[in-house]
Amino acid sequence: MTSNVIQSRREGLDKLTGRMRYLADLLPEGCWWGAVVRSPSPRGRIRAIRFDPAIDWSGFIRLDHRDIPGRNAGAFFDERQPVLAVDQVRHMDEPVLLLAHPSRRMLRQAVRAVSVVVDEEPAALDFRSEPAPEVRQLGDDNILFHTRCVSGDAAAVLARAARVIEGVYQTGAQEHVYLEAQAMQASLEAGVMTVRGSLQCPSYVQQALARVLGYAEEAVRVVATPVGGGFGGKEDYPSMIAAHAALLALAVGRPVRIVHDRGEDMACTPKRHGALVRHRTAVSPDGELLAMEISVLLDGGAYATLSPIVLGRATIHATGPYRCPHVRIFGRVRLTNTVPNGAFRGFGNPQVHFAIERHMDRIADALGLDPADVRRRNLLRNGDALATGQRVADGVDAAGLLDRALVLADHQEKHRAHATFNLASPWRRRGLGCATSFHGAGLPGHVEAAIGSRVEVEALPEGRLRLLTSIVEMGQGVDTVFAELVAGRLGLRPEEVEIAPPDTGMVPDSGPSVASRTSMVVGQLVERACDDLRTQLALPPEATGDTVRAAIRARLAGTSGERLVGRAAYTSDQPVRWDAERCQGDAYPAYGWAAQVAEVEVDLRTGVVRLLDLVSVQDVGTVLNPALARGQVQGGVAQAVGWALFERVVRANGAMCNASLADYVIPTSADLPPIRVAFVETPSPHGARGARGLGELPMVGPAAAIANAISRAIGAPIDRLPALPEDVLAAIETAAIPAPRSGP
Repeated sequence: MTSNVIQSRREGLDKLTGRMRYLADLLPEGCWWGAVVRSPSPRGRIRAIRFDPAIDWSGFIRLDHRDIPGRNAGAFFDERQPVLAVDQVRHMDEPVLLLAHPSRRMLRQAVRAVSVVVDEEPAALDFRSEPAPEVRQLGDDNILFHTRCVSGDAAAVLARAARVIEGVYQTGAQEHVYLEAQAMQASLEAGVMTVRGSLQCPSYVQQALARVLGYAEEAVRVVATPVGGGFGGKEDYPSMIAAHAALLALAVGRPVRIVHDRGEDMACTPKRHGALVRHRTAVSPDGELLAMEISVLLDGGAYATLSPIVLGRATIHATGPYRCPHVRIFGRVRLTNTVPNGAFRGFGNPQVHFAIERHMDRIADALGLDPADVRRRNLLRNGDALATGQRVADGVDAAGLLDRALVLADHQEKHRAHATFNLASPWRRRGLGCATSFHGAGLPGHVEAAIGSRVEVEALPEGRLRLLTSIVEMGQGVDTVFAELVAGRLGLRPEEVEIAPPDTGMVPDSGPSVASRTSMVVGQLVERACDDLRTQLALPPEATGDTVRAAIRARLAGTSGERLVGRAAYTSDQPVRWDAERCQGDAYPAYGWAAQVAEVEVDLRTGVVRLLDLVSVQDVGTVLNPALARGQVQGGVAQAVGWALFERVVRANGAMCNASLADYVIPTSADLPPIRVAFVETPSPHGARGARGLGELPMVGPAAAIANAISRAIGAPIDRLPALPEDVLAAIETAAIPAPRSGP
């Protein structure tokens, strides 16, 4: 089932023609520029800050930690992370000093003329190894956060099992590469600190600013300007840059803006967590999973920030979409003296899904079974329990999704064709790989209950409607979908629905624009707010269209200043049953499900992988807007391709060495195959019109499918991402592949 009020993307033409005005395009008169002076060391004590006397500093505003009127705690989720370093630094590029000047050119010169002198201390730079005594900063192991999830008795089953299969899997950091870099502007307007910028979560920034400035929350206004991409990178970090801009605006007495250039943005903003995942699995001869022991270790960077949330999701999803009666999962996030890592599309799930999906292929190989058959035997079915104890009740046929993907990929014919090709080709090999995945939609129930999201639908005198939410349009098409939801619920045309800007001074707090919660959680609130408006108009539930328009006009005729508003607030349909300490209970109200099949060709001489085809079949409940949904899947797959084959964050002494788009390689259109998308729609009772979360699921499975395909092609395991040509060549050297023959 799909919506019958499909419209073209609301902001699409403005973006296509360049009419969209981002923060960097809006320079108010008298605005100063702000900049950050950052640490040159990954760890140490600040001994001095020196200013080059060649610069006339009298025209600059200079601020340090002593100028913060409130609490020196910048990140929304980690109050140990300072807005400005006090006497020590914990990572390269940590903020130390703020500067402001009317001229951006002079400001850039001034930043280069400031020297932060640090007495360096030994830094922890590799999260994978136990820290030596001299780099221990949190107990003996530098662990920022840990989780544990246990069901059954995995240890006992593993001890007596006839077959135990082990594997170790690694994934690297990943840069968000949003088109618009981080940007924020602050000004004091009628006693209210007003911040405008590129951000995902207005309420997060508002609460963080109130804390830093020592203001009441109502004295802080946050406005999300058009956002040129976020992918999680504008969830937590904007609170930091907003605090810097606001502190400077208070000192200058004028608007101040901070706009990162690409190099600074890549050097100092969060990345996807690197991961090291270990599996020990007891299996039966026919491939049934009997017990699983999983260790998940993430690279947190210097401060926890969003790592607890990322690790929590990684722990919940570590077993993949498979049933297993005995499971023991241990999760840890380790401190390193690098930029703190944070949210990134799928946060935590792509890492553990890469591990479990590579491990399923390893199990199949060890038992001489077909990888798809091993998956079919173990995929979760309705009524099965996850390791958390939650019973699957989505009604989704996960095995059917896999079969659909395999048919669309024409896997049987391609297997035969590949065998012929590989025998005939002197230096090329082809292979197919599959992966199945699932992703919890929204935030855990106890988190949603604490947020208490609210939505309003306001009737306007001419019979139109205005939707008020704090959800931010950042490329996912939410304004288009929300307008369609309102229009469909009340029988209007989408163009009769206005979307209010995400402005904390105007809209209610609908929670963060994260975690694939928009269409499911907030979308359902939109529908309920429409129903509430209909009730206030004294109309029956079936009233739509002209009846609604006429009732609005009659109700508001001749009134002045009266607001007619339908409202809805989040309430759980059932008691929240989630124990975050033990990772037990019902983590998410619904899950999205997917299956992927990748086809690759590997050049044995160079290690270069060419992706020939990728099929992605998704069950995300009701597809609200087919064009937008297809674009979301294709975009998520493209990001997964980059993570799998191209993107490696290179660091030296804790600093990102390839912090430019000349050096950090991302896939272009020439590197991407046809991304063939299909949807199976099993409506969910938890989302608007039966929708589940969509935005993150497409990122979760493709990298594993690609790695499985490469492993099939070369006959050697690819257990680490990204699989750059040199990594593939190293794997080829270990495989029993005949030396390439001469010839074409």
